[in-house]
Amino acid sequence: MEVEIVTFPETKIAAIEHHGSAALEYDTARKLITWKIANRFLDQLKYRSYGVHYTDPRSTPPSEHRVDFCLSIEDNVGANPYGIKTKVIPSRRCARVRDVGSRSNNKAAVYLYETWLPQSGESLGDFPIFFHYVNVGPNVREEEMITDVYLPLK
Repeated sequence: MEVEIVTFPETKIAAIEHHGSAALEYDTARKLITWKIANRFLDQLKYRSYGVHYTDPRSTPPSEHRVDFCLSIEDNVGANPYGIKTKVIPSRRCARVRDVGSRSNNKAAVYLYETWLPQSGESLGDFPIFFHYVNVGPNVREEEMITDVYLPLK
C-alpha cells in the first residue's frame, strides 16, 4: 500500500454520534443520510462523507464502541430531530492510504496501524483515525467502494 504524509485541512462537519455495537452503525448512519437528503447536501465533492473512529470494534467491547458519522458542511447545523450537531475535524499531519473494497473490512486501516506505523518512526497524534468515504450511495457496489484512511501523526 502506498502511504502518503499529508496535512488534512480543518473541516467543519455535521456529525451524528454512534455509541454501541458496530452491528448497529447502519441505523445511526441512516439518520445522517436522511438529514443529508432532506437538506439537499448531495454533491459528493462539496459535501464529503467521513467517519471518525474513536475505538477499534475488533478489540473494544460493543458497549464502549464509538464512531461519528459526518458530512463536511459550510454552515453550522441547526436544530434537528436526528441529534446531528456541528463539529470539526482539526487540521492535522496524517498518514493517508486509499482502500478499495468493502468498508466492513478496511485493509488500509489495519495496514497503517499494524505494519506501517511500527516501521515508520512516526508516533500517533492526538486525534482518532478517520475515513473519507470517497464514493457513497445505493448504487456503489462493495468492490468499488473507495475510502481514504487518515491516521493523525505527531
